[in-house]
Amino acid sequence: MSQAPPPAERHVPVLRERIVELLAPALSAPDAVVVDATVGLGGHAGALLDVAPTARLIGLDRDEQALALAADRLGPHGDRVELVHAVYDELPEVLAKRGITRVAAILFDLGVSSLQLDEPERGFAYRFDVSLDMRMDQRRGITAAAVVNTYDRADLVRILRDYGEERYAQRVASAIIARRAVRAFATTGELVEVLATAIPQSAQRTGGHIAKRTFQALRIEVNDELATWSRALPAAIDRLGVGGRIAVMSYQSLEDRIAKTVLRAGATSSAPPGMPVERPQDAPYLRLLTRGAEGADAHEQASNPRSASVRVRAAERTRLSEPSQLGVAL
Repeated sequence: MSQAPPPAERHVPVLRERIVELLAPALSAPDAVVVDATVGLGGHAGALLDVAPTARLIGLDRDEQALALAADRLGPHGDRVELVHAVYDELPEVLAKRGITRVAAILFDLGVSSLQLDEPERGFAYRFDVSLDMRMDQRRGITAAAVVNTYDRADLVRILRDYGEERYAQRVASAIIARRAVRAFATTGELVEVLATAIPQSAQRTGGHIAKRTFQALRIEVNDELATWSRALPAAIDRLGVGGRIAVMSYQSLEDRIAKTVLRAGATSSAPPGMPVERPQDAPYLRLLTRGAEGADAHEQASNPRSASVRVRAAERTRLSEPSQLGVAL
């Protein structure tokens, strides 16, 4: 049996140079700590450590397989790297355990990773007929099979509509319930077959693969991604020191909407209307480093197709603030 290629060959980090450009200015201090909250295979982390030779990295991931591969890729950086099995909303606890109150830079690369898409047995990719799993952390949580086999129609419609933005959510939910009444779902292929009958033929000619939206909805539900992200981003900003920088890479509109809301709120004065002078506590605590959401250029999209949907937003911390200021309603 042939060995899998090393992580550096299996994964090309999306917008690697741009992420380095955005975060590296915050990493010049000898004791700078950078957090890669979704370290994956370590591509972005390694690039940041290369340009910041005195910085220390804490890498988080809920996927133990990814952590093992990241450890291999980041091994040359020695004790400057610490990898932690944790979900990114656990960042405050991870830092507190290490006596760290402020960090210099934080990166979030959201969504499903290249590893998870490329490993058939994980059940994330609709091009493989495998167990319907989709858990990023395979030690805990419900599987996608449990969702489609046990959720009632209203809940299926909700997650398909809200998380997958599936236009035919009601038809898909009805088809799932009819199929499971005969035989429970076990594999991704069985679900794709049902989607092929539930979604009108006219709609199957555009908008990508018929399973794309349903698989996205199930993945978000199984891993509680949006609720986790809504907690994680404000908490991460609160751990940035003044001059610290944060970058967010998202690949679907629901995640990007949260990033946009939180970062814009931090970059906007909270002074009441009509106030003649802005009080210090009302001043923005963030400075936006990107104009809106940036994407990959045509060259990168051609060479790395997974960059096609990326949206990057970044900001710099300009002052400390009370934690309550970061609790933006989403």
